[in-house]
Amino acid sequence: MTQHRPAAVIVLAAGEGTRMKSVTPKVMHPIGGRSLLHHAINAAAGTAPAHLVVVLRHAREQVAEHVNSVAAQIDRTVLVADQDDIPGTGRATECALTQLPGDLTGTVVVTYGDVPLLTADTLNSLVAFHETNQHAVTVLSAQVAKPQGYGRIVRDSAGDLQRIVEEKDASDDERQITEINSGIYAFDAEILRSCLTEVSTDNAQGEKYLTDVISIARGRGSRVSALTTEDVWQVEGANDRVQLAQLGKELNRRIVEDWMRAGVTVVDPDTTWIDADVTLHSDVTLLPGVQLYGACDISSHAVIGPDTTLTDTEVGAGAQVTRTHGQLAVVGEDATVGPFAYLRPGTELGAEGKIGTFVETKNAKIGTGSKVPHLTYVGDATIGEYSNIGASSVFVNYDGMDKHHTTVGSYVRTGSDTMFVAPVTVGDGAYSGAGTVIRKDVPAGALAMTVAPQRNVENWVMEKRPGTPAAQAAEAAGALHDSTQQDHDKAQQDRDSTQHDHDKAQQDSARQEAAQKESDK
Repeated sequence: MTQHRPAAVIVLAAGEGTRMKSVTPKVMHPIGGRSLLHHAINAAAGTAPAHLVVVLRHAREQVAEHVNSVAAQIDRTVLVADQDDIPGTGRATECALTQLPGDLTGTVVVTYGDVPLLTADTLNSLVAFHETNQHAVTVLSAQVAKPQGYGRIVRDSAGDLQRIVEEKDASDDERQITEINSGIYAFDAEILRSCLTEVSTDNAQGEKYLTDVISIARGRGSRVSALTTEDVWQVEGANDRVQLAQLGKELNRRIVEDWMRAGVTVVDPDTTWIDADVTLHSDVTLLPGVQLYGACDISSHAVIGPDTTLTDTEVGAGAQVTRTHGQLAVVGEDATVGPFAYLRPGTELGAEGKIGTFVETKNAKIGTGSKVPHLTYVGDATIGEYSNIGASSVFVNYDGMDKHHTTVGSYVRTGSDTMFVAPVTVGDGAYSGAGTVIRKDVPAGALAMTVAPQRNVENWVMEKRPGTPAAQAAEAAGALHDSTQQDHDKAQQDRDSTQHDHDKAQQDSARQEAAQKESDK
C-alpha cells in the first residue's frame, strides 16, 4: 500500500485575531487543555511530514516560545517563519517556503492555526486524494448552512474546481454558494512556488491571496480539485470567544464519547469535561460534574465524582475521589478522598489511605493505610504507614518567615485538635492526647500531652452575664439552688467537723484523767 507522506506542512498563525478582544494571541487561546495552535501542530505532525513550519507575526516572540514548547512535547522539529509587512495568506506561504529546501519536491500542505478539531486523518486523506489523482492543487472544502465570511468554491459546468472567491470580492450569485473553502490545501511544491510569483495584491483587501494559486494553476492547464469533508467541525475556525466556546464544547463531546467507547463509564456526558491529554483506563467511572484537566491519569476501577475537579493528578486503581479539588497530586490504589477535600500540589496519598472531609493537604506524603479523616490541614509533612491523625489537627508549618517540615512515624495515633509545631518528629507508635500542642520531638511509643487540670468557676454566668439567656437557663436548671445547697452542706460539714473535734478533745481529756488517777494509786 502506497504511503502518502507530505514533504512539508505549513501552519499559518500570523494573524492578530482582533475579534477575540484579548491581549492573548488568538492561536494561544485554549480548548481541551491545549492552545488552538497546539491542536493544529499536533494534526500537522500526525501526517509525519519531512518539514513542519509555523508562520508567525503578531506577538511573535510569545507565540514562538509556545511553538518551541509544543515541539518539545511532541518531540519533533518545528520551524518558525516570519511574515513580513505584505498581508495575505499567499505572502505568509511564501515566507514559509523560505525555511524549506529550494529544491523541495512532493506535496506541501497548508493549514491554519485556529482550526483545532482538524485531525491528522483528514489531512492524510487530503494528501492521498491529491497524490493519487496527480493534482497540482487540492482544496479541502465543506458544505455549510451559513457560508458568510468564508471564501466560496466556484465550480465549472462539469463540477470541477474553477476558482475560489473571497466573500468581499464575490458577486451576489457567488455569495449564495454554500460550499466553502476551508483554507486547507495540498499543493505540488514546484507548482506552488512558481504560481506564487504571479499572485498580486489587486483585490478589495489589498492582500496576496493563496486562493489565487488555484486559478493560475488551472490557467496553466494543471489539474485542480476540491475534496469535500463531511465533518464540518474539522474546518471551523475560532474567530471570537463565542466560536471558541462552541468548538470547545464540540471537542469535549468527542473526547468524552471516545472514552466511553474505550470502556469508561460517564454517567452524565453533558456535565463531564475531559482535556485532550487526560488518560483513562478501562472501567473508570466518572460521576456527574467531573472535570479532568491537564495530564490526569485515572487507573482502572477508580470512581471520580460527583462534583470533582482534578488537574495533572494521578489516581490509582480502585480509588474513590468524591467532591474534591486536586492539583499535581497522587492518590494511591484503593484510597479514598473527600468529600470536600483539597489536594494541593505535592500531595501523595498511599494505597488504602484516606483524606477525608474538609481536609487540606500540601506537599504531604501520607503512607499506606494512613488516615487523615476530618477537618485537618497537613502541610509540608511526611506521615508513615497506618497512622491516624485526629480530627481538627493542624500541621503548623509556617513561622511567619519560613516553612518547616513535620515527620510522623508509622502506627501513630494522635488525638483530636493536635497541633504539630514544625519542625518536629513524632516517633513510630506514639500517641498524643486531645488538644496537645507538640513543640518538641515525641519518642517512639510515647504519649504526648499538654493538658492542664480542669477548673470550674461556680455561678460565673449568673455573676458575669446576669439576665442573659444563658444565665436564665442556668437558673432554671437550679444552678443557684444547687450552689446554696452546696454552701449549706459545706457549713454542716464544718459544724460536724467542729463537733467531732470537740468530742475527740473530751475523749482525750477523759483518758488523760483516768491515766492520772491510775498513776496516783
